[in-house]
Amino acid sequence: MGFGERVLFRDVNFEVNRGEVFVILGGSGCGKSTLLKLMIGLYRPTKGHVTILGGDLAEAEGAARRNLLTRLGVMWQSGALFGSMTLLENVMLPLEAHTDLPHEAREAVARVKLGLVGLSDAASRLPAEISGGMAKRAGIARAMALDPPILFLDEPSAGLDPVTSAGLDELIKDLARDLGTTFVVVTHELQSILAIGDRCIMLDKEAQGMIAEGDPRALRDDPPNDTVRKFFRRETH
Repeated sequence: MGFGERVLFRDVNFEVNRGEVFVILGGSGCGKSTLLKLMIGLYRPTKGHVTILGGDLAEAEGAARRNLLTRLGVMWQSGALFGSMTLLENVMLPLEAHTDLPHEAREAVARVKLGLVGLSDAASRLPAEISGGMAKRAGIARAMALDPPILFLDEPSAGLDPVTSAGLDELIKDLARDLGTTFVVVTHELQSILAIGDRCIMLDKEAQGMIAEGDPRALRDDPPNDTVRKFFRRETH
């Protein structure tokens, strides 16, 4: 994958197992968010294929592409909520766009999703009236609106204090366990990686690709190379 003459990464090959919390990690500029965008079809790979839920978003067209997209939920780093809409209205948006449910049913579903992320009492609030952690939770609720089997989270802990970040980690683990949802999480937050990750891959800017794959705790305890060791042990030299 690259842009123009610049190669970002090559020979990246991995599988995500159903029901696991899969983490894409690495330092700044290594291509984590770009890889996520490849997986959800926003970018087309320059070579190779991205197969997800039995289909290839880069190749799928029309109804087949729309069907695949509605089976993926995405929470962007900022939450990406519409500021003029309440949290309830934000969560209802995917239901309005992709279902024929009557208004009452859409509202009921949205309230259930807000309840799952601990925001039942905040349904009528605007994004400007809530904290950053609540905005992330609302973004997750909206991503779950259509009951997708896979949720993609882009830097969910970014900008949060340690307590709020730990609470979000617990939420992700609870949702994965209770709903059986597969999570693909992009992050460089070491505590979150170790708290939530069942398995991970590590990208490296200099190597232009993957340099490690496995249980993040195993990579911390028995790193396969110096770059992985420095990342997990916070070493600068």
